[in-house]
Amino acid sequence: MILPEWTISELQEKMESGELTARRLAELYLERIAAVDKSGPCLNAVIETNPNALDIADALDAERKAGKTRGALHGIPVLVKDNIDTHDRMQTTAGSLALEGNISAKDAFIVKQLRKAGALILGKTNLSEWANFRGKRSVSGWSSRGGLTRNPYALDRSACGSSSGSGAAVAANLCTAAVGTETDGSIICPSQTNGIVGIKPTLGLLSRSGIIPIAHSQDTPGPMARTVADAAIVLGALTGIDERDPATRLTRRGKRGLSNYAKFLDREGLMGARIGVARNMVGTNARILKIFEHCIEVIKHLGAVLVDPANVPNFDKFSKTELDVLHYEFRSDLNKYLKRLDGDARVHSMEEVIKFNEENQDSVMPYFGQEHMITAQETASLRDKKYRDALAKNHRLSRKDGIDAAMRKHKLDALIAPSGGPAWTIDLVNGDSNNWDMESTSPAAVAGYPHITVPAGYLFGLPVGISFFAKAWQEPALIKFAYAFEQATQFRRQPRFLPTANLNP
Repeated sequence: MILPEWTISELQEKMESGELTARRLAELYLERIAAVDKSGPCLNAVIETNPNALDIADALDAERKAGKTRGALHGIPVLVKDNIDTHDRMQTTAGSLALEGNISAKDAFIVKQLRKAGALILGKTNLSEWANFRGKRSVSGWSSRGGLTRNPYALDRSACGSSSGSGAAVAANLCTAAVGTETDGSIICPSQTNGIVGIKPTLGLLSRSGIIPIAHSQDTPGPMARTVADAAIVLGALTGIDERDPATRLTRRGKRGLSNYAKFLDREGLMGARIGVARNMVGTNARILKIFEHCIEVIKHLGAVLVDPANVPNFDKFSKTELDVLHYEFRSDLNKYLKRLDGDARVHSMEEVIKFNEENQDSVMPYFGQEHMITAQETASLRDKKYRDALAKNHRLSRKDGIDAAMRKHKLDALIAPSGGPAWTIDLVNGDSNNWDMESTSPAAVAGYPHITVPAGYLFGLPVGISFFAKAWQEPALIKFAYAFEQATQFRRQPRFLPTANLNP
């Protein structure tokens, strides 16, 4: 069915005028999910819809009729990734059959914030199982509970992981916006691969309590939307100090966490900004470089001062120690989450998950294994010197001797690089085959710094994005820069659900 790609502000106008209600809007998106996600192209981006969605919409309509609106998200349908707890009739499973039937005892903090803002939690999105940290030859967008999510631009192409369902759902207009999570690339990659905007915020800006974890030193949720404005609105609704997540206490200092990021939407936002080109992170692919060079010219035209090159030192010097840290923290953090589950849950530890997977190989591991889980299970405690040394090295190389060094040397406001290459062909036999020789996600992810991707163009009909990243707590500046670029270019176009990529140049 045809459903306009309404923005949050457009929907608020329509609901205020009476042209739409929250109930009718929810019905339209549920009809769209049925027509596009569960049949037709069969994207398989939504793992479960909220059985109480229409009742919740009716209650939000009643509030509006009584003269009470909670803000910009009142009545707006939002999907959340299936590793985020919702205290309702929907399950939270990280896509794993080991957690099938798991009903959360309470909302994740960010879900509580969404409900407080009046957002309608329409459903849960599929993901790469266990947030893409189970096996080494994983297939992005596949989970044993949810199956395979496809890219709406070309159905034989990957939607990237792990927030594949959130990215594909937003791109295909199955919701107004979605929430994903990232440890390294899991918001940025599915956003750029599905031609949308994704914000990976500073570690600690958004709470992680109630989210099935990989690693507390890098995990964060973040908004995914079709426009920078919508992503900024959702980001503001998600913020808040959560006593269950000590990292959010950092937002108290200097008013780092804001509830309104929409005020930074400035069409002239790049005027006078010093933007560094992280030339050593852009790779060598001629087609991607052509798109990126055009983006640089646009940014210059918008009044920015370009520093080229502004290379990021040590951006590729911590891949091994990053993996070490993730393995150590995965065991520790997942065990804490699973231990709190209801006594009826199938698993209460990583060891039990591994055993469940082994006993159910045909349904759980038909395409790839669980090497990351096995390695994580073999790690020692977080007091181990190997872990502490690796974490210290990662932070030094990605922060002080990495992004901070580049920005300090060149007096920059932000850095830019291509977000990635076009989506690769889905391969259930060999797993993911992303061979683009570039890096956009790891430095900001390991440092815990903010990162935004915005649509930048297309290759053979497949989206590619441009990344803006900077030091911690610079979300306002990055939103300003990304918005100015987006408004000047308007690169994004709707997906056509083609069976394969258009290979005619």
